[in-house]
Amino acid sequence: MLRTSHLLGFTMAACCSAAALAADEVVTFKVTVTNVSTPMTLKLSNEQTAPAPTSPVFYCVHTDHCPAFTTGKVDTGKGLENLAEDGDPSMLVKNLTGMPGVEHLGVANTPVGDSKPGPALPGKSFEFTVTGGKSCHLMIAMMFGQSNDLFLSPKEHGISLFDTSGKPISGDVTSQFYLWDAGTEVNEEPGLGPNQGPRQKAANTGPTEKEPVQLVADRHDGFTYPLVKDVIKVTISPMK
Repeated sequence: MLRTSHLLGFTMAACCSAAALAADEVVTFKVTVTNVSTPMTLKLSNEQTAPAPTSPVFYCVHTDHCPAFTTGKVDTGKGLENLAEDGDPSMLVKNLTGMPGVEHLGVANTPVGDSKPGPALPGKSFEFTVTGGKSCHLMIAMMFGQSNDLFLSPKEHGISLFDTSGKPISGDVTSQFYLWDAGTEVNEEPGLGPNQGPRQKAANTGPTEKEPVQLVADRHDGFTYPLVKDVIKVTISPMK
């Protein structure tokens, strides 16, 4: 729930296995995930406003798709619930390590300039490096903090580390991110719900549900959510 006590205390660099990268160009990329929300990002029903903090980042380098979730399927209990409800990516790393297609996983949990793990508040960034070749994709996921079980990530295939011409990608990839509903806890109004991260009294608090993982835009829960680009900015740059 975006509390330091629930965050994993490490950061990993990621790389594809030697087999996956055989005869492949290998490039190391720097990834920056910045919280660009402001105190005005959420417009609340009580006529107040609020920012949209995000949790530490889970990342996965893979050659097929990252099995963190499958659109249209109920969460399988590998750790998505922990991330989406409480901002804790550690269970995903533990449970997905060694799965087919997964080359390496990690967590970036200490915002740049901070001395200890915690959420990314407005203006704060997480930075990490990943290494991969033309067969590799990158999945990044983080909790949308003012929610019961929402998270921000690309679709299952993740982000291709090389473009269609075979060149390493570089630049702003925020357009490839979406706001998702994990379907594990009943939604409340973002920024006001008593069972949401900033306000709940303990982790895993709130009425449970077993809905399929789906885009928030397809959930039609009656609440209003900000655009992804008003919450995060994600950039990837090859390192020389």
